[in-house]
Parts: sequence; C-alpha cells; structure tokens
Amino acid sequence: MKKLFLSGAIAMAAAALVTVAAAQDSTSIGSEGLQTEPMELVIDDEKLMTRVGAPADSPLSEIISGWEFRNPGTRKMELDDFDNPAFIWVDQGEALWSTVDGTEGKSCETCHDDASESMRGVRASYPKWDEAKGKPQAMEHQVNECRTERMGAEAWKWESDQMLGMTAYVGLQSRGMPVEVQTDGPMQEWWQRGKDLYYMRVGQLDMSCANCHEDHYGEMIRADRLSQGQINGFPTYRLKWQKIGSVHRRFKGCMENIRAVAYKRGSDEFTSLELYLASRGQGLSVETPAVRQ
Repeated sequence: MKKLFLSGAIAMAAAALVTVAAAQDSTSIGSEGLQTEPMELVIDDEKLMTRVGAPADSPLSEIISGWEFRNPGTRKMELDDFDNPAFIWVDQGEALWSTVDGTEGKSCETCHDDASESMRGVRASYPKWDEAKGKPQAMEHQVNECRTERMGAEAWKWESDQMLGMTAYVGLQSRGMPVEVQTDGPMQEWWQRGKDLYYMRVGQLDMSCANCHEDHYGEMIRADRLSQGQINGFPTYRLKWQKIGSVHRRFKGCMENIRAVAYKRGSDEFTSLELYLASRGQGLSVETPAVRQ
C-alpha cells in the first residue's frame, strides 16, 4: 500500500512539474514564436545584433538570428565562452593554426601571422569569389587550398575535427561583425542559383527551404521551434549532434528530413545555397561558434 501511495505521489509530482514547465514555456513564447524573456546576446561586453531591418526586396519583415528562437537555457550557453561547448573545437583550431604540417614546413601562422588581426572579417564575407577556379569558394575550400597548394599537406575532410576546429577558430575572429557577402558581378549568377535551390521543392515530402523558414518560422516542428534558417553562427554546436558541425551538414540533414537525395558537402549546389543564405542574413552579427538545439 505504501509503495502504491509513493508511486502515485511521484506520478502526481511529475505531472505537476510538466504542467508548470509547459505553463512557463507558453508564457515565454510570443506571437512570432520568439522567446519573450528579456535577454540580449552580449559576449565579453560586446553586443551582437540578433535582429536587423529587412531590405525592401526581402520576403521577411525582419531579419532574426536563430539564437532568438532557442529556449533560455540554450541561449545562455552562448553568452559565456566558458559554457559554450564549441570552444573545445576552437581550442583545437587555435593549436592547429601554429602547427607546422606538410612538405613545405609551414603553418597557417607562417603566412597569416596573428589570426586575431589577419582573419578578422573573413567569416563575415564567405563564400567568396575565387578567380582562378571561376566560382565561389566556402571557407572549407579555402582552408584545403592553403593546405594542399601552399603547405604541401593533405586536405582535411569537410566534417573532420581539424576542419571544424580551424573554421570555428577563424570564424571567431569575425564575431560581432555584420555578415556582408558579395552578390554582384561574377557572384550574381551563383547567388541566383542558390536562391532557386532555396525555393525549389524536392523530396518525397515535396518541400523547399522556404516552406519551413519563411512560411512557418516560429512554429513548432516536433520538439523544436523553426527559425528563419539564418547561418550567421556556423560552424555551430548543436545539442542534437553533441558536437560542432558545418552549415553544409545542416543542409544535408534538412534534405534528408524531407526525404530528398542530398547534395555532397562542398558541392557547387551547397556552396551557392550557402551564398544565398548568407546574403539573406546580411547585417546580422557573426556568432561563430553559435549554440543551437
């Protein structure tokens, strides 16, 4: 009898906690699905822009970082670098920056000196046009070009810890700077290609990126809240992944979710999509490395 009573009491207590948690969650969500608990993204006394006005030709009324759509616990993890789990990879990238590798006896530091100066603004402007290749390159492309053509070292795999560490470390140097990518000149054709991909319905579910991130942002999908799909925080630590990941990994996951055949990481398709999405979030602060659910 005592066991039954205790079991019943525990069940009632659990139910009460769920009810309270649900009530707290519902009161913290505004009409757009944004968290209404007052909080600003301030890291090391620097305020990052998580909302900016949308340009006249934007389909969005306001440009909003994915940070705004996360729950308070996840958002707080990004406020302090000590609490941000992505810094395990940042530290690795910092070590690799000065590590000599390859037949030329060079490191990144050999050519670029202090990353805090030479790499500032780099993340904010990628993907960038590569005249020699005649197409835009993501940061991962550039890292491997430096390794193979200048250091005489082997290329890193796109999602390797080394590549993620380096891109997170380099990206960190631009944190707080506004995203600003080139979309005119030779980039215009690739930007349009990325836009076409963004609105193209694919997969067995016959969906496009816009179906979630324009038509339904702020709404719940399973246990997560849809954001605008801004990419200003990549590479990003996702709690779901339990590690840091590239934006191309996120693209691949989205395509698989709608039962489509995903393009390869580093493909022209994903690079053009990255370019379009970066332009779609122009003005948001670089948050690399961000924390998301």
